[in-house]
Amino acid sequence: MDSRSQLTKTTVALHWIIAIAMIGSLILGTYIEDLSRSPDKFELMGLHKSVGVLVLVVALYRLVWRIRNRLPERLTPVAAWQEKVTTVVHVILLAGTVMMPVSGILMSVGGGHAVAVFGFELIASGDENELLGELGHVMHGLGGNVMMAAVALHVAASVKHHLVTKDGTLQRILGRRLPDI
Repeated sequence: MDSRSQLTKTTVALHWIIAIAMIGSLILGTYIEDLSRSPDKFELMGLHKSVGVLVLVVALYRLVWRIRNRLPERLTPVAAWQEKVTTVVHVILLAGTVMMPVSGILMSVGGGHAVAVFGFELIASGDENELLGELGHVMHGLGGNVMMAAVALHVAASVKHHLVTKDGTLQRILGRRLPDI
């Protein structure tokens, strides 16, 4: 169980696996969006989709883990508005790690495309479903922008905690044990 002075190895590992995979997927997705149709684009799209499906699996586990363990306890008091913003950003990040892959899957299935993980087909290609495809497309596009903003706020807050507040928040998510407080 997470404590005030130390987060579990599971919490730390899940945070960084999801963080690296999501940031990488957001960057790759943004890059792919501007490419013209080509074999290279489809290969990168396959990589993006594969990582997305894996993120979904880990994110679902992380969501259950977070519900059971709750959000980590704050190390220093903050203004009420900052507490609200922090909670909203954490909820967006947690929900987004599930909704982004789900919307990508909806977009693929709606477009009649298979859903595969590194060539292993999980959902076969089928008939197009314009409504499902469009719903996935809108969710994925809007969700990507919301996630990029939430990630930026989260990183900015981490830097603030490290350089201004100096409360050990960054050390804790890096897996270090803080002195008992």
